Amino acid sequence: MAPRPPFPPFDEETALRKVQAAEDAWNTRDPEAVALAYTEDSVWRNRDRFVTGRDEIVAFLREKWARELGYALRKELWSFGGDRIAVRFQYEYHDTAGRWWRAYGNELWEFAEDGLMRRREASIDDVRIAEEDRRIFGPRPAAERAVPLPVR
Repeated sequence: MAPRPPFPPFDEETALRKVQAAEDAWNTRDPEAVALAYTEDSVWRNRDRFVTGRDEIVAFLREKWARELGYALRKELWSFGGDRIAVRFQYEYHDTAGRWWRAYGNELWEFAEDGLMRRREASIDDVRIAEEDRRIFGPRPAAERAVPLPVR
């Protein structure tokens, strides 16, 4: 597998780049492409689900994006050190009935020396929103990349 810069140990600039790269990749909603950022034996906890390895990651993401329609994500660096990064994030989606949701969450990431993520732990809560309350529309425009996420 090809290395995935930037590499640990992270400083603020490289951690910010890693977070933006993850946001950009997840906003493609391409499970195979997203999975390439993870080690072959990457271990995840996503809500109450446990996933191990790229094949399971791809299957998980296919299922997720079949259920979370119109998915659009924002991530924000929270902390970093050595080979670890913590982020907070928000994303919006609608379900098959057309109801809109905003998910709020935190992730803990651990990276291998080649820059691939070997561990991901995500805690996520969904809040029902009215369509007119949406604020995340597709990938983040460049002008909004340094704008912090609101708490609500």
